[in-house]
Parts: sequence; structure tokens; C-alpha cells
Amino acid sequence: MTAPPSFTLPFEQLPESLPIFPLPHAIVMPGCQLPLNVFEPRYLNMVLDALAEQRLIGMIQPELSASDEKTLALYKTGTAGRITFFNETNDNRLMVVLTGVCRFDIREEIPTTRGYRRVRVDWSRFRCDTVEDTVTEMERGHFLQQLRNYCDFKHLDIEWPVLEHVGMLDLINRLTCVLPLEVAERQLLIEAVNLPERLEILSMLLRCETLETTSDASRRH
Repeated sequence: MTAPPSFTLPFEQLPESLPIFPLPHAIVMPGCQLPLNVFEPRYLNMVLDALAEQRLIGMIQPELSASDEKTLALYKTGTAGRITFFNETNDNRLMVVLTGVCRFDIREEIPTTRGYRRVRVDWSRFRCDTVEDTVTEMERGHFLQQLRNYCDFKHLDIEWPVLEHVGMLDLINRLTCVLPLEVAERQLLIEAVNLPERLEILSMLLRCETLETTSDASRRH
């Protein structure tokens, strides 16, 4: 019986360049999904061009605000996602879902004629995104307690029974995408190469936020 084809692109076949979509907080860590509502002509071009190639789009956070997006300063590390679903709407929009593949560093920007920006990329620092990574059960337990404290202070609802069955790599990647972090804080997590580094940074961010919250509350009494 022939095995079904794999839709996963091998690390060695990742392309030398990517179209990029600069948006704050819109990242797609490996294994995670990001829905996009695309309506600007340049980004419609981008999606259609990506569909004709390897279906990869680079999500990158802007570093500074600027009136002209063509000169918008970008962080040098982003996350690449593969188009795994798209749907056309009657009002000329594209509803797209990206599934995270691998992070990348920008080498240089490439001139384009289709309105969107494109860059040459270097994947080499993030080969680890294509393999499983783990931490100890003690580290996992300590982190989950920090996460509970953080969610209590932020009044965030999490399905804890479901969380117990989520692997640590998947959990940290998901939290990197969805927690209400500042742009610079989220970027720290994107740029941390391996799981232990990301776990340490995220633990620090949760702890600082919780301590700040309790300190503010103490000063009010």
C-alpha cells in the first residue's frame, strides 16, 4: 500500500526568498495556525503569487511606526507559514489560514513590482523548528504554575484539562502567538532559538507581569 504524500516541505527545500506580510502581533510559530483576512490589492497579489509557488508567506513584525509601509523598519527575524486553506468571498477578499513551518532571518530585501515586499532569507539558525524538543517534567510543572498565576491576574480563560495533554513545544509556540504581549516581548520569543531559551524568556515575562500586578495592587492599599 502506497503511503500518502506528505505536504510538509523538507528543511532542505525551503526557498531562498519569501514574500513578507508586516503586521504587529501576527506571527505563526511552527505547528500553529494564523487566520488572515486579505483585502488590499498588494496582499491579494502576494497570496495569489504564493499559491502559484510553494504557498509560503513570511510574517514579520514592524519594528517602528512609519507613514509609508514601503520604508517600514522590520525586525530581522520572522515566522513562515504555509497556506493550508483559502476561500474567496463575494466582496473580493481572501480568507486564508497559514500553518507555521519554520522561522527565518532576513538577509536582504529584494525589489519587486507586485506591491508587496520580498526578502532573501536564511533558515539555518532554526533547523531545530523541524525536530521535536523537550524540557523536564519539573520545568513543565513549574511553568504551568506560573501560567496559572498569570492567567488569574489577567483574567484569561484556559482549558486546563486540555492543556495537560499538549506537548511543551506546542504549548510554548501557541502561547508565543496568542498571549497579550508587547511587540518587543513577542519578538524576544521569536528570536530565541531553542525551546529551553523560549521557556526561560516566557517564564521571565509571566513572572514580571505577575509581580508588577501584585506590586500595583499593594500600593493601592
